[in-house]
Order: sequence, then C-alpha cells, then structure tokens
Amino acid sequence: MVKGSENSVGRRQQGLKVTLAINKTTSSPAQSALSAAQSALSEPSGEKKHKKEKKEKKEKKEKKEKKEKKHKKEKKEKKEKKEKKEKKQKKEKTLSQLQDEKLQEARRAPPARTKTTLKILPFSADAPAKARPEPSKFFSNVYDEEDKEFYDEDDKEVYDLVGGTPLELRNFSGIGLKTDCSRRPLWVTPDGHIFLETSSPVYKQATDFLIAVAEPVCRPEHIHEYIITPHSLYAAVSVGLETRVMIKVLGALSKVPLHQDVVDFIRECTENYGKVKLVLRQNRFFIETSFPDIARRLREDPVITKAQIKDEKAGANGAALSTDEADWHFSAEIEPMQVESVKRQCLPGGLNLPLLEEYDYQNDTANPDINISLLPHVRHRPYQEKSLTKMLSNGRSRSGIIVLPCGAGKTLVGVTAAARIRKSCLCLVDSSVAVDQWQQQFISWTTLSESQITRVTSQQTDPCEAIGDVTIATYTMVAYTGKRSEESQRLMDAITSREWGLLLMDEVHVVPANMFRKVLAVVKSHCKLGLTATLVREDARIGDLNFLIGPKIYEANWQDLTRDGFIASVQCFEVWCEMPKEFMVEYLRMDAASKRQLLYAMNPTKFQACQFLVEYHERRGDKLIVFSDNIFALKEYATRLHKYFIYGPTPHTERTDILQKFRNDEINTIFMSKVGDTGIDLPQANVLIQISSHAGSRRQEAQRLGRILRAKQAAPGMQPDNTAFFYTLVSKDTQEMYYSSKRQQFLIDQGYNFRVVTNLLDNADRESLQLSEPSEQAQILSKVVKADAREAAEEDVQIADDLTKMRPVKRKTHKHALFRRRFK
Repeated sequence: MVKGSENSVGRRQQGLKVTLAINKTTSSPAQSALSAAQSALSEPSGEKKHKKEKKEKKEKKEKKEKKEKKHKKEKKEKKEKKEKKEKKQKKEKTLSQLQDEKLQEARRAPPARTKTTLKILPFSADAPAKARPEPSKFFSNVYDEEDKEFYDEDDKEVYDLVGGTPLELRNFSGIGLKTDCSRRPLWVTPDGHIFLETSSPVYKQATDFLIAVAEPVCRPEHIHEYIITPHSLYAAVSVGLETRVMIKVLGALSKVPLHQDVVDFIRECTENYGKVKLVLRQNRFFIETSFPDIARRLREDPVITKAQIKDEKAGANGAALSTDEADWHFSAEIEPMQVESVKRQCLPGGLNLPLLEEYDYQNDTANPDINISLLPHVRHRPYQEKSLTKMLSNGRSRSGIIVLPCGAGKTLVGVTAAARIRKSCLCLVDSSVAVDQWQQQFISWTTLSESQITRVTSQQTDPCEAIGDVTIATYTMVAYTGKRSEESQRLMDAITSREWGLLLMDEVHVVPANMFRKVLAVVKSHCKLGLTATLVREDARIGDLNFLIGPKIYEANWQDLTRDGFIASVQCFEVWCEMPKEFMVEYLRMDAASKRQLLYAMNPTKFQACQFLVEYHERRGDKLIVFSDNIFALKEYATRLHKYFIYGPTPHTERTDILQKFRNDEINTIFMSKVGDTGIDLPQANVLIQISSHAGSRRQEAQRLGRILRAKQAAPGMQPDNTAFFYTLVSKDTQEMYYSSKRQQFLIDQGYNFRVVTNLLDNADRESLQLSEPSEQAQILSKVVKADAREAAEEDVQIADDLTKMRPVKRKTHKHALFRRRFK
C-alpha cells in the first residue's frame, strides 16, 4: 500500500501548498508524476530579488487603484445590471441557435476530400491525412436496414460509453484556469475526461500516471484523451495507489481546479475496493469479507444468496461466521457456474463492491511449485517490465488484462508471468498454429523441456500419462460440449478438475463470446492474465471482461513504441479503385448482400492494383501478406498470380509448410483468409494488402495491421528499415467505402493516419496487367454472376465480433456515477 509522507508543490503566483502522500520507498506513477510537477512548478532562486521588487511595485499600484475603484464602483454596477439583463434575454436563444447550427452542419456534406497524388513509390510519408469522402448516390442505394440495425446501434453504444453522442455539445469554457496553468500538462473536465498535452516536459510521467488511473480514449499526435472509469480506478487501487494520492496528484497536474464531482466519483469508486474477496480454496470458490456491514449487504442480496452453496454446518444461508469479535469474518461458498453472476452483481449497477482477486503465490503450499525459470539471455523491454510490475508485486499476483500492440512482445510477458509465479499454468489460444508457437516460445525462453508441456487441440494431442506443468490448448477445445474421444475426455477431465495457479488467455477479446466464456466456468484458477492488442469489439460486450477476468492493468501507447523503435513505423493507405461500368450496373441490380460483396471484391481495377503492388514490392525485396475474407476472391487472386494461399480447410501440415517457406525466403507473398488474422507469427512481413474484409470490424483492421508491426532486423552490415506498408483496396462508390471508414476508427484513435490514393495505376503498364481487356472483364463478371450464394459468401469461420452470425446485444449501458450521480 502507499503510505503517507509529505511533498509540497509551490505555485509561482499563488502561495498555496499541495501536500501529497507518497511512499518514499515505492516507485509509482503517482510519485513520478509528482516529482515532475514539483520540478516544473519550482521557482529559481535567482528570481527572489526580482520578485520582491515586483511585489513592492504591485502594492503601490494597488493603492492607486483602490482610490479609483471607489469612484468607478457605482458606474460599474449599473453597467453590470444592464449587461446581466441583456445576457439573460439572449442566453436561451443563443444556446438553442448554437446547437441547431452544430446539428445542421454535421448533417450536411462531410468535409471535402483530401486526395494524395502519388507519382512514384514508395509513397511519401508526409502525405496529408485522409478526409472521408461524401457518399455517392450508389452508396445510399445499397445501405440497407440490416446495416442500420447492426452498426448504428453499435455506434450509439460506443459513444454512450464515453459520455455522449458524437453531436453532443460539452461546454467547459466557464472553468477557471490556474495562474501557472502553462506549466501543467492536463485538462480535467467535470465529466471525468482528461486531455494531455504531448508537448509538456512532464508528458512521460503524466502518461504513466494516467495509464494507472484512467482509460485511453484516443491518442493522436498532439493531444491525448483519457476518461476516468470505475474499472480504471479499481486497477489503480489494486496496484497500491490510495484515493487521496490519486486526487492530489491529479490536482497537481491539472491546469484547472478539480471539479467536486470528479473528487466525489473517485472516492465513491475506490472506498469499497478490497473489502470483499473472491478466493479459490481446494478447488472451491468462496466470497469473503471482514466488514460486518458489507457482510450484511451480501447476505441480503438475492443474487449472492442464490449463488451460495447451502451447507447445514455453515447455517441456513450457507455462510460461515467466526465468533471471535476481534477476528470477525464472513465466508460463503459460491457455485462455480454462478461465479460470473456474482462478479457482475458486485460491480457498479449492483452492490458496488468490486471483488478483489489476488493470489498469494509465494505462500501457497497447497499447490506445488513447478521447475521453471527464464533463461539468462532473456531481456525485457521497459514497457514489458512495467506491465509485469503492475501484475506482480510483494509476492502477490493480480488478475487483469495487459494490452500491447501486435509484435510488441505479449507472448514474452505471458511466459515471464508463468515463470515468476512458478505454479501450474494453463495457456489458452485461438488456433492450433498458435499452440505450436506458444510451445516453441516456452522452450526458447524458459528451462522447460518439451516433455513438461502438453498441447491439446482438435487436430493433435500430445500423448502423455498426465497433463504437464504447462498445458497449451485452444479455446474451442476446452469449451466444446459435444462428444469427445476417450483420450480427449480424459485430458479435459484432468484440466477441469485441477486447481491452476495461472490461467493465461491469449487474444482475450474473444472471451466474451458465449462459447468461449464457458471456459471460465469450467476452468478453476487462482490468477487470470488476459493478453490482447485490440481490446475492442463490435457487439458491446468488451466491458464484460472487467468481471470475467479483471480490470485492464496496463496499456501501451502504440506511437510511443514506434518512436522508440520497438515496433515498425507503418504507412497506411486506402486505394480507391474505380468499378467498370458493367460491374457497377450488376452491383446496383443485385439484391443479395453476398453477391454485392463478391462484385466489389472481384473489381478488375482492384485486381490490377493488387497485382501492381505485389510485383512492385517483390522487386524491392519485401515480404507480403494479402488478406481476403471472401474465399472466391482469395482463390481467384492467388491462382491468377500463382501464389500460395491459406484458408480454413487448409490442412495443418500444409499450412505449417507454407508459413515455413515464407519465413525461409522461398516465397515472398502469401494469400490468407481471416484465419490468419491472429495467432500467426510472421515477423519477416512488412507489406500487407487487404482486398476483402469483414464489414466494419475495427478489431480485424488492427489485428491485420499487427501482422507487419514487428520491428525488422537488418542484414549484417546494413541499417534496419523499420518501415512497413498497409494497403486497403476499396471499390469506389460502394458500401465497402462505409465499412472501410468504420474499420479504421480504432487505428486512428491510436494515432495512425490513413491517406487516400486515387492514381495508383496512372504510371503502370496496363498491358502487362491482367483483366485489362474487356473480354477478360466480361469473363470474370460472368463467373461472378453465376456463382451461387455459398461461393459468394465469406469464409464460415467465427470471429470474435462477428455481427453477421449473432444478433447485437441490446441492453442498458451502465454509465458510472459521474454521469448519473449514482450507480443504477
């Protein structure tokens, strides 16, 4: 915990002192931010004399003004009364007109498009940022009610979670600034939003503090936006920050005085954290507290009562109470299948008693240690060590989620956590390829041998008498409820009956899906660590992770890692491809959505753009991945360009062989369906082209960008080229343009810029490109029109936020107290 010691921050023009309680022996974000604030606000000693003279002049001036003030007082009062009256009459009208103007402006045509005229490649890095195009008449014709239900509702949910709709006007012009505001880096608004100036000298320290107490909303180049939420405050308290420390450091860094609503909200969210614990003991779950008033609330709650396992020895309500008043204790056993509902009930909207899930692994004698440690050559990057410190401290581990960009070393963080806890570990991943990759990383970075690691997938299972110290399985294998083989059932029984020390979950954003969340009901673990690069979904279920796993305990800034050279610098382009007249006519005639998607995927101009980019980058010696969710298009493109392709039915051995050839430079380009979105490690790739995607999935866009984010290694004697290229090919004047805009939002929030390219093929040799003759285009059009619905559809592989295969969850959004004044 953070204990009290006093530090004071002097304000230049205000003789106020802000006393902050920080543990002298604890290196924390709050302490670092406070030290930076002290340095920024401290007065140079050489200014004392100057200040004294200035003070004397000021006193003389004040005396003179005092005489004049009395004379002007009556005149001023009359003027103020007149202005007040006029202001009052105009106020309502002014606000009403302003809101109407904003609404009308937003509903009119979008900003003028910004085109990037590019004559040669590689593209210029200083091309202007993209402005969204105005939808054409074709766009409005193909926008149907199903899209409106799925995506308009999602947009509403997303904006509701951050405090309002896109058109809501929030006016904070009346907030007074501190006299030394220029030295402070933050703007803290009354509704809990925080804006950080990246140009501030204390930017780094302020960022570390904000990551601990708030959630990032968007982080472009100059201003970063955060928001204080109950779950971000729970995470802050769990790592040792006290309520008073958070309030005082936030006040010290803020340009404006903290609003009382913000102070009250922080206190309300943090006052109950840690008073109720969820404990796993002898493979049984218990909810415990040492506070009588809290115990009374737990006993009276119908959800908690229903979830308790009745025990005659413990009493009618199934709870055990100690009789020693000095050691008062309440403990109730919870049905394993009801743990999720109990966690949800304890969040804001219910009891507002967030459960503390900590694992005292150093003092756990019931579960034996495993023989695992990191090899001497393993080195951690600063942000990796920082994330591990948030999870592990003082011999205890906290359940939660760590968010790092693809290619930033999430796997090493997970392996290190397992090595430091030294208890049995179950690692869950989303594909059989990822199972093999995690096994190789455990062997490469730790002292574990292959015999100590058990792999469990639907395609292969390691033969062994008992599960190993580390078991790696797929989510689908553990969550499957159908009939199994005898060997598979034996392994599943061993997994579900064991008390695991650590449950590692890769690509944790898939967990909220109904099938995957069954895993948490059948697997019992003391500590849960979720890893992901994209903590975002399109079905409004991402918030469920706060009670399924735990709060987000660390999230790295993508642009900071890029500047530090830890991940590649990516240039993002959206290439507009004109649809030939014949294709556009068929597109407008088609009723089936799958056929329309196939038409804009098989656009001949898009194929030529893909061919041009593949040939150009292969001549440069680059390594390319081309993605297509549409299997018809995937096969057609790959076959015509004579490239290998991987999709769902590709056998595991063939898939592994193709990937190995790509890593060994035998091939430079591979085509992949959505099965390659996650779990496949190809650090050599530095160019990615999308020809077909899954509607408006922001998660998929970010995951695909992550395939080329890993920092590149230079050849001996050469400087590393850490630049990657990300292309999205879009058929102009089709629904694909709307989806492309929606998909990019997550990456834009991370600070990436997308540039529009309209002239890619202007300097290309058209005769050398396929599908340039009208006869070839007519042939491919006929093939597309004759394709049945099954051929035209996307690959039938469930992805985490697949809105086409499940209805959106329409439930009331639980805003926190800052917006509703109370939890409900």
